[in-house]
Amino acid sequence: MSQIEKRLEELGITLDNPPQPAAEYIPAKIVNNLVYTSGNDCRKNGELILKGKVGRDLTIEEGYVAARQVMINLLSVLQGEIGNLDRVKQVVKLLGFVNSADGFVEQPYVINGASELLVQVFGDKGRHARSAISSNELPFNTPVEIEMIVEIEN
Repeated sequence: MSQIEKRLEELGITLDNPPQPAAEYIPAKIVNNLVYTSGNDCRKNGELILKGKVGRDLTIEEGYVAARQVMINLLSVLQGEIGNLDRVKQVVKLLGFVNSADGFVEQPYVINGASELLVQVFGDKGRHARSAISSNELPFNTPVEIEMIVEIEN
């Protein structure tokens, strides 16, 4: 068992099979030593765990939970692409979109659900640059969509 697999187990996280793309794209692409993931949502077992707009249908705390699930899905994609999460040299950047109600401006607190999980899993290697952006709609009414760039060891 790898170090990161042990850490995930300590956190009570099991990585499922990577979610399959909903349209014509691939889950991730490696360019040199960088992995670029496609955007993911908060599905678990093929179903969104939450739906709707943060600030209207969902609280910040529920958005945080959704962002955490998105990151679990992204870790599944990453593991499927590189085989062993111990190969992660560093998380470079997250781009997080929050399905936001009019006037909702606390997107960073929602995306912290993903960012904080990365630090729990990878320690300092999980610290990253980030954007947390409001969106008036997201596919399938997911509250959060996130994509990630990761540097890997060869």
